This record gives sequence, C-alpha cells and structure tokens, in this order.
Amino acid sequence: MSDLELRNPFSLEGKVALVTGGGRGIGASIARVFADFGASVAVTARTGSEVDAVASEINSAGGHALPIAADLFDLDQLGPIIEGTVREFGAIDVLVNNAGAGGSPVFVDTRVEDLQRAFHLMVAVPFELARLALPYMLQRPGASVINMTSVGAYRSTRGNLAHHTAKGALAQLTRLMAADLGPKIRVNALVPAAVETPGLREAFERRSPEMRQIIIDHTRLRRLGTPEDIAFAAVYLASPAASWVTGALLDINGGPVDEIVQTAPDL
Repeated sequence: MSDLELRNPFSLEGKVALVTGGGRGIGASIARVFADFGASVAVTARTGSEVDAVASEINSAGGHALPIAADLFDLDQLGPIIEGTVREFGAIDVLVNNAGAGGSPVFVDTRVEDLQRAFHLMVAVPFELARLALPYMLQRPGASVINMTSVGAYRSTRGNLAHHTAKGALAQLTRLMAADLGPKIRVNALVPAAVETPGLREAFERRSPEMRQIIIDHTRLRRLGTPEDIAFAAVYLASPAASWVTGALLDINGGPVDEIVQTAPDL
C-alpha cells in the first residue's frame, strides 16, 4: 500500500464504480455509500426514474453519479453501460453485480424458463459485464469485482429452486473468476441474509406479517439487516483495506441461530 492508502485504507477517492440494480434497496445504498467514501458512481437499473433519483441525491450532496437506465435481460444493452461509464468518468475500478430477482416456485411449478431467467440475471450478466469491463479494469491497479450472492446459495429451502441454484452458481463463478483474474483483479462476493429492503417488505406483506419476527428470532443479533450493513461491507471489499482478499464469500447475516428452541435467554 502507498502511504496515503495506509493513512486511509477504506477511502474510495479517485475510484470509479459501476453498481447494477442501483435504483433502490441494497444497490442504491451501495451507490450512496461509495459516493460518501469518495467514488464516482454509475448507477444502473431498469427503472429510469429510480436511478435518476439516486444519482440526483448523490450529485446534490456533492458527489459524482451517472444514472444509466438499462434492461439487463437484454445483453445488447450491457456494452453501452460499460461504454457510458468510461465515457463519463474515464475508467472503471469496481464492478458491483448487485442486480437480482426474488424467489421462485417449488420444483413442481418450476419451468426451464424460470431457471433460464435466474441464470441470465444472476450468472450470465455478472460474467458478461466483467468480461466487457476487463480491458478498462486491467488499467487500474486495485480493481475489483464484487458479486452479490445469498445465504440461499448454502441452503435447501422449499420454494426457491431457481433463485438459490443461480446464487449458488454465482458463488462458484466468483471463486473461478478470482482464480482466472488474479493477481491483477480481485473478485469477491457478499453473502447477505435477510435485509430489510422494499422488496423484502413486499414479500412480508404478500405472505405473512409473522415472517419478519420469525426471521429476527432466528438471527443472533435479533434484527434484520439494513442496506447500509451490506454497503459498508462492499466498501471494505472495494477499498485498499481488502487488497489481500480475493475469492472470498463474505457472510453478512447477523449470525445464524442453530438451536431449534431457545435454551437460554438473551443477555
């Protein structure tokens, strides 16, 4: 590390980050926090009004953000995302593959189209964006890719077949990309558990209000995660502080509870 990096190893000053799924929830929080730590940020998502709002908030606070409305299900739109980021900021240092979809049906209701959709968004798109960004990232010492997988990659819960299978594939893609792209580019993944995003709140409303408390009771720190919890972990992986970290899957989950029933009270 340079003397400057040693003095402030979590700074993202001078870095350019591209965040997918940045219109709301975890992605929007990562974009805002990256900007707070000094990065210029390209924010992309399908809904233009959402990425415009996030970028406007960052720019109004004195940061530098570029909104890019794009549909990641169309691979032809990925190249212009990379090109637009480089045209605006001159580089790409950090690619955050955050875009994802929610749950999926149980096996008997799942169709191959469900698998194809999940793998497209959560495996093919992260791969292709990294491939397209690679020539630019190779020019930037300390460049890194951060993928967003899920605790579902480790679990066998009913009603999540396509989603969890794709997240498991993304976890392995992270390890393999780290192997192929080291030592020039670091590749890591964040592994969140339940994070209180608009999407999760909508899921609670659709299914059962009791679900929120059940999840809290099965989390050691007795709360859901916040988008900022994930964003600060992303800052670590993007920063010089993580310069010796690659191929890692970083669990951000509030601590799993292994006991079936509570045998001792909380302190």
